[in-house]
Amino acid sequence: MTDVIALKPHISINVRNIEKSIAFYRSMLGIEPSKVRTGYAKFDVQNPPLNLALNEVPTLAGPGALSHLGIQVGSTEDVLTYRERWESAGLITRDEMKTDCCYATQDKTWVHDPDGNEWEAFVVLQDNLPETAGASACCSPAAGKSACG
Repeated sequence: MTDVIALKPHISINVRNIEKSIAFYRSMLGIEPSKVRTGYAKFDVQNPPLNLALNEVPTLAGPGALSHLGIQVGSTEDVLTYRERWESAGLITRDEMKTDCCYATQDKTWVHDPDGNEWEAFVVLQDNLPETAGASACCSPAAGKSACG
């Protein structure tokens, strides 16, 4: 199996108020978000390398909640290498190819850990798609729909 060079880890968290969260992470990270849409923001942190996504869930109860985790890679071939690795290890995978989510077109494969935490390996094929009617920032991978990278 070939080695894949991961670009950066990806963390997606659910937040109650996107504006307040953007202000907090702008201050905490010292950078502006690279993408902001209704109910969604992304920070492309260079140091340390991190793809941080915020998904607004106004009805969130209790403390903020993890949406999902991921590994951003450089190509669809790298996504498929992760899938092969995970399947060879006996993990159940689910692919989403040419899927539009988080205002980007992506190829991805998913696994979940014993506690139900979702992990994706993904590549961004086209980024910063426009906000359109009927589009949503992200959906829950557990619901069988795409999540964000």
